[in-house]
Amino acid sequence: MTVAVLDSGVMEDHPALKGRVTTGPDFLKDGLEPGDPKWGEHGTAMASDVLKVAPKAKILSVRVIDDSDDETPDVKDLEELRNQGKSPIEAGIQYAVDHGADVISMSLGSSDWFNTYSAEESAAVDYALLAGVPVLASAGNSGDGLNSVSYPAGYAGVIAVAATQQNGTRAEFSTVHTYNDVAAPGVAITSATNNGGYKAVNGTSPACALAAGVVALMKAKNPKLTPAQVNDVLIASANRPVGGGSALLGYGQIDAAAAVKASSTPPADKTAPMAYKGKQYLGTPDGTPKTTHPELEQELWMTGAVAGGVGVVMLIGGVLLIRSGRRRTPAPAPVPGPMGPAGTMPPQGPNPG
Repeated sequence: MTVAVLDSGVMEDHPALKGRVTTGPDFLKDGLEPGDPKWGEHGTAMASDVLKVAPKAKILSVRVIDDSDDETPDVKDLEELRNQGKSPIEAGIQYAVDHGADVISMSLGSSDWFNTYSAEESAAVDYALLAGVPVLASAGNSGDGLNSVSYPAGYAGVIAVAATQQNGTRAEFSTVHTYNDVAAPGVAITSATNNGGYKAVNGTSPACALAAGVVALMKAKNPKLTPAQVNDVLIASANRPVGGGSALLGYGQIDAAAAVKASSTPPADKTAPMAYKGKQYLGTPDGTPKTTHPELEQELWMTGAVAGGVGVVMLIGGVLLIRSGRRRTPAPAPVPGPMGPAGTMPPQGPNPG
């Protein structure tokens, strides 16, 4: 199976990857090349994580981000690239599909609250799904911060992968959203580096790469699996948390052996175009409504409340300042004592207001 790793580039000559990597185009087009510190650090790690699970897989490397951080480029940069034509992610998905990818793995995501959704990228995901290629993406690493929506994980049809720590519970950084489908280990994952070594990596990025390796094994077991069947099998065979699916870890941590075994006899793919006929709420596989959300953690709730209170106080203060700035008739000044109010020298001459 060929797994397309859409990332920052992959060092082909790393001992963990040698002979397994084909390098596709660089859609970021920022002038960086192999050997630059911002080229291939993250992508090399993710490719090695795919091969941890599926050592006989082939890697198709397509460069769509750099290593300035583990996210997509700045939103303004992406908008500029989109104005010039296709975004790197859109172009990367289409290239991967057209060049034989069996699975697409995107350990990347937006981290901004605004303007991160792209209709063109969403359409590219649809292109992959219609071609029978499952698309996976990391859920995001803002679970201990603003918990912002992350794309491409949020696009319809993408298998969004959250991260667990060693005991199987959610890693504190793993983004909490209803688009989460399944989870995989994401803490202290030993991964290849772009200088030939190894290091421990944390994040939903390695979780996505490990999950993509499982999907490669599933497709090797049953090449006829559709993206919908891959998603259904992963969900049905996962180690489901108590209480069923939730926004924390989706339907639970992947059970690789069970998923591969179940791939031989997957449920029927009943996905088809469907006309909208009014107000409907489609149930999820286990009957858990998508409106169900885990209880807020008290510490996070209090932090938000305090932050909100500070914001309200600042807003009121700003309104009062604006009101005072618009006052036409100044209030009478207090008569100063020998040293003026609060021990200051009394004003000399009229107050300009």
